Order: sequence, then structure tokens, then C-alpha cells
Amino acid sequence: MIYDRESEKSILENQEEPLQVPGKNATTRREFFEQVSVITAGAALTTSLKSARLPLDNRFYQEEGTVEVSLFINEKKTTLELDPRVTLLDALREKLHFTGTKKGCDRGQCGACTVLLNGKRVNSCLILAGLCDDAHVTTIEGLSKGEELHPMQTAFLKHDAFQCGYCTPGQICSAIGLVKEGHAKTDEEIRELMSGNICRCGAYQNILEAIKDVQQR
Repeated sequence: MIYDRESEKSILENQEEPLQVPGKNATTRREFFEQVSVITAGAALTTSLKSARLPLDNRFYQEEGTVEVSLFINEKKTTLELDPRVTLLDALREKLHFTGTKKGCDRGQCGACTVLLNGKRVNSCLILAGLCDDAHVTTIEGLSKGEELHPMQTAFLKHDAFQCGYCTPGQICSAIGLVKEGHAKTDEEIRELMSGNICRCGAYQNILEAIKDVQQR
């Protein structure tokens, strides 16, 4: 379809036309979608907390001061005084120096920060450390036993399931969680349930083979 200038001008002018929502004051389309984004992010956080069996404790949403948080990191208990706004990812990297857990997008979209929280795979950049009080956190550093690698780590090496390696800690933690969940029985299911972990080098086929190798054992 070909628009004349008057039609084009009309379209541009109407982009911010108020969008009527029943029972609400009029809002623009842009404001509406911003509100939806905030609600979606909140829902994702709540789902992650419930999945890992963490309490929705309002005391960790205070705006000032610090909170005391006890964590079992790779089976070793540690207690921290943290700003209530500190994420689990930043607590692991900046306070405890477990830098194997990577910070990628910091928005829960790339999966580089995936760790196991009470046995469940989660994006650590989306969870406040304060909400993990008394929780068990397993990072990439806690998977091996001395010189003995975790079977998933061995499979990643065997199948060359990485290139630059930046996403690998999150990929491995996510893959371990996936196998424990017991849902992925086909290649398509594995790809779908691992889709939250992005590999910018494109080693997806080798990652798939590594996961299947561990499943078959």
C-alpha cells in the first residue's frame, strides 16, 4: 500500500493516541507496554523464587541499611551483610569471588549467570541475594570433586561443546538442572528447554550431544 504525506502524518500523530483500558485512566500505548514489561519481569522473578522454594519475604525489599544473609555456597556456609538490592549474581562475583558465574546481559535473557539454587537452575541476575537466606547454591566451581570433573563437564570437553567458553558455566549448570528435571527426552525438547542459554559462538549441536551423552549414562 502507498501512503500519501497526509496519511503518513496522520499515522505518526496517532502513535501516542491514548489507549483506553477498562476501569483505568487513559494511557498511551508506550506507557501501556512499559507497564506490561514491569509486570512480566515481576512475574518471572516470583516464578523463579517459587521454583527454588524461596520465601517471598518483604523485609528484603527495604530501601536502606543492610541485611544479614546466610548462604550455603557449594556446601560451605557463609554469612554476608548485604544491601537488600544486591542480586545473587553480584554477591557471588563481587563479595565471594566466585567469578565462574558470568555476567552477560544482567537481564535474565542470556543464561550466562545460571546457577543451581536448591537444586533448581535459575538466572542469578534476577534473584535478590537476600531472598536466598539459608538456600543452597551450586556454582560451576562446586561441581567437581578435586581433580574429578562432574560428568557434564567431562561431556562438554569430550564433545567440544564450547568455543570462547564465556557461556559455558551457565550452559553446564543449566544442563545439569535439565537432566535432573527429567523432562527432556528428545532433541527438540532439549533444545527448547535449553533455549534460555545463549551461545554466541553457535556450539548448540555439540552442547546437545554432551547433554545426551550424560542422559544415556
